[in-house]
Amino acid sequence: MDLILLAISAIFVNNILLAQYLGNCPFMGVSKKLSTSLGMGVAVIFVATLASIFTWLVYYYILVPLELKYIQTLIFILIIASLVQFVEIFLKRFSKGLYNALGIYLPLITTNCAVMGIALLNIKHEFGFWEMVVFSISSAAGFTLAILLFASIRERLFISHVPQFMRGSAIALVTAGIMSLSFMGFCGMVN
Repeated sequence: MDLILLAISAIFVNNILLAQYLGNCPFMGVSKKLSTSLGMGVAVIFVATLASIFTWLVYYYILVPLELKYIQTLIFILIIASLVQFVEIFLKRFSKGLYNALGIYLPLITTNCAVMGIALLNIKHEFGFWEMVVFSISSAAGFTLAILLFASIRERLFISHVPQFMRGSAIALVTAGIMSLSFMGFCGMVN
């Protein structure tokens, strides 16, 4: 039951994008089309989950025993960058359309603070292995949910009558703020 509550909390209550404000670069940059947002979301789920597993293992089985916790950020960045390179090579080979649609944002997963944030939050909260896996998948799923909702709203806004001065980034930022406020309605549901 605790793992279910952890998953609900990570997806809705403490959404990595809308409550913790991590990963806003791809949130604003890739969310113009639903298909591109879905691709980014799936890539983030894959990378965040694998990165969290590898960083958790490295932290607890190498850095802590060797008393090298002070280099965790550097090691975590290296692990995440390696995984993103793997995803990029995979997409370039097997999904050329998605690779082209994600464009510059795919390599930016390397520096996506949502992926790094998930890995660091696993260590901060001192999660066990299965808690870490559930939290990582759920946080990345929350990222995907938020970016898909945002993309669907932006697609609708593109065909709607929006005053000239509010088009583009202005309406996107207002929409993101309203979405963030709506997710605050889940606060108090679970910790």
